[in-house]
Amino acid sequence: MNTYTRRSLLKSAAGSGVLAAATAALGACALGGGDDDKPNDSAQGAKNSTNPLGVADDAPLEIVIFNGGFGEDYAKAHEGMYTEKYPKAQIKHSATQQIGTTLQPRFVDGSPPDVIDNSGAGQIDFNGLVSQGALADLAPMLDAPSIDDPGKKVRDTLLPGSLLPGTYDGKTMALNYTYTVYGLWYSAKLMADKGWAYPKTWDEMIALCKTIKASGISPWTYQGKHPRYMSWPILSAAAKMAGQDVLIAIDNLEPNAWKHEAILAAAEAYSQLAVDGYIMPGSEGLDHIQSQTEWCKGKAVFISCGSWLESEQKAVTPADFAMTVAPTPSLTTGDKLPFEALRGTSGEPFIVPAKAKNLNGGLEYLRIMLSKKGAADFTGKTASLTCVSGVDVGSNLPPGLTSVTKALKASGDKGFNWVYNSYYRKLERELVDAACGQLFTKQINAKQFVEQCQKGADSIAKDDTIKKYKRS
Repeated sequence: MNTYTRRSLLKSAAGSGVLAAATAALGACALGGGDDDKPNDSAQGAKNSTNPLGVADDAPLEIVIFNGGFGEDYAKAHEGMYTEKYPKAQIKHSATQQIGTTLQPRFVDGSPPDVIDNSGAGQIDFNGLVSQGALADLAPMLDAPSIDDPGKKVRDTLLPGSLLPGTYDGKTMALNYTYTVYGLWYSAKLMADKGWAYPKTWDEMIALCKTIKASGISPWTYQGKHPRYMSWPILSAAAKMAGQDVLIAIDNLEPNAWKHEAILAAAEAYSQLAVDGYIMPGSEGLDHIQSQTEWCKGKAVFISCGSWLESEQKAVTPADFAMTVAPTPSLTTGDKLPFEALRGTSGEPFIVPAKAKNLNGGLEYLRIMLSKKGAADFTGKTASLTCVSGVDVGSNLPPGLTSVTKALKASGDKGFNWVYNSYYRKLERELVDAACGQLFTKQINAKQFVEQCQKGADSIAKDDTIKKYKRS
């Protein structure tokens, strides 16, 4: 591995216009961890029953939020809850869509903020952060008493599987705060007006697509400039067909994991949408907002997305649209998981840097976020669920979130998830993304798709500069 200094790397990046490449190198080579990964003079207070983490009540707290679909108002509300408890603390709040380019130099300097919402397309690579020892272990916060029930640890108040995406080698290094349901979305009003029923099998989906196309509407669209969105229904369908082990093999970079017959079958099914002309023309040239907006206009019936969709599209969604999520259709009658099973996972990762000046305050901020008050406020402001269990989110929920709660209840304990995208961001964001782009523009077929994904996974497995993680 090359050795970089912050000054030489940033100077070179500025001169050549390749800041994105520079930040990737920073993530791999100089994130402020290593032997000196203890916090620098982090503020300390006395521990007691009301202050289990030992927060210094007058220590400043700096928070940086990803200013995406959830906005930043929810964070300001959480900050208000923090200052209610610690009125002497001054909070510095900022929000940006460029988390990586804004904050990676500060990790290198050893002066990161205390809490970071490390989200969005420009997030800092988690593999680099974890492997360089740049993040604090969140165990002290997770093992602290819950604000709502001091008889319970914080970790025991969370939805099942919430900590999996942020856990590396048994240590939870990121709190994924939102609870996201992934599936296929449609307008219940449009479906009802046309007399169409949501298909529970793939044969039914293709038959419906034929009917939809004949009516003059495109059956599908997708986030063309981010084609990885279409890998989600492929993997979901494969997991339902063959079980969770298919996903675990992918997460663990096992040889030929992507070539499993279930993944090939799912890729063949979904590629049929492109081959038979069931995808809205021009979708491949649209970004996520553009494609989702066309979908909201009724130009297409189905789109693959996570449950942030309702919040992200609220400005352009018709009042009577009745946004609804549903599981991927079953590929065969012998699928191991039922039709109702769907992918649910925590998302929107919050981190506390190991060198935070107010590390304990950062952990306490997360504990406040995980209170029922903090979680309910977030849901009220963003129309999205959190990873906190048993929160009263009220009955006046928007249509999309209402459908999410119903889908989660129907899925029950049959839900599934994968985490290769957290372990190895490049694999999903670049390699699988590229393969999806080619598959849905008919440049490659399903067999070539799984081969290309496997080649990408093998390249990650063989790269000694990338730390590997094991999912059990």
